[in-house]
Amino acid sequence: MIVEKAEAVLERHGLCDHCLGRLFAQLGKGTNEERGKAIRFVLNMERSSRGLPPLERPERCELCGNVFERIPELVERMIESSKGIEFETFRVGSRFPEGIMEKERALWEEFGIETAEPINREFNRELGKAFGRKTGKETSASPDVVFIVEPYSGKIELQINPVYVYGRYRKLVRGIPQTPLPDFDESVASIICRAFSKAFAGKCVFKGAGREDVDVRMLGNGRPFVVEIKRPKRRRVNLEEVAKEINASGKVEVVNLRFISAKEAEEVLTKNHRKEYLALVLVEEGVTPKEAEEVARKLRGLEIHQRTPWRVRKARADKVRTRIVYEAEARWLDERHFELRLITDGGLYIKELISGDKGRTRPSVSDLLGKKAWCERLDVLNILDD
Repeated sequence: MIVEKAEAVLERHGLCDHCLGRLFAQLGKGTNEERGKAIRFVLNMERSSRGLPPLERPERCELCGNVFERIPELVERMIESSKGIEFETFRVGSRFPEGIMEKERALWEEFGIETAEPINREFNRELGKAFGRKTGKETSASPDVVFIVEPYSGKIELQINPVYVYGRYRKLVRGIPQTPLPDFDESVASIICRAFSKAFAGKCVFKGAGREDVDVRMLGNGRPFVVEIKRPKRRRVNLEEVAKEINASGKVEVVNLRFISAKEAEEVLTKNHRKEYLALVLVEEGVTPKEAEEVARKLRGLEIHQRTPWRVRKARADKVRTRIVYEAEARWLDERHFELRLITDGGLYIKELISGDKGRTRPSVSDLLGKKAWCERLDVLNILDD
């Protein structure tokens, strides 16, 4: 039946071996070109036995226009378009004129072909194999780069996929925001991205797992973050050298840098971490050691209902969030100050936990003391992983 169907097709349409073999792509093994040659060979033997002339490969295929012969030229164009770009893995896509795709579908319908594959699928595969042989690069479902090829015009579009790097940062000084803000010369993000952009020769986008205020330090094991480097020209980068350059700033330190996937990056940024804080509490009316200890005792295991703080109401949805204080320890310092070490759910605003934010956070340290209290200084000591 294969030979009979192939004969019916070739008596009406002049097809190359690629296009002939592709009609039966789901049958047997090997390339479509090999399949097409074999079918034509057997068919012509049978036709010879019947005294009929052979159905030879046409000088120009009426379906593809001999586009597969352009593969060596297109490989060279791909190499030229990716010059100066570091990559190890790639994938090939193509844009075929709709007229050719329609002609192919009409051919399948005309002869009841149900075993074919589309021309662009074979072309992508054969071009990818040729490029891999020439360059030593490997194809991948998650490639470093993607070549989009227009086979007839020869136009090559190069998509360079981003690189993702995970790390944790410590902010050692007060007075710099996490991300750029007006009236600030630099930020955690700018210090980190300056080094990454330089190393990877691409655009760096910084994403932190949560954030701290401008006047808050981030200490201890550091806050998780991800940088996405878009259209990097370099990928084989020594992350230890990048860390060394960032750490030389004296303002921000990074640790545990490693390459991750896009999926891992999303998981890092959506995970909710418990946090450990150290707050310096000011009570202008005065506070005794016993009162400080009593506040800490009452806070342990307490459920806090916190409406979006007044100071961030324009940047955050106005709603009430429920968070837990897991641990609380107090250390009295003087008649007006005590330190409060806290471990809480992520997303609890500590300054407002202390002040009460005019009743928007309940209960608060001010409520528990029966006196107005403020957070005079705050440090994030650790981001606690599960």
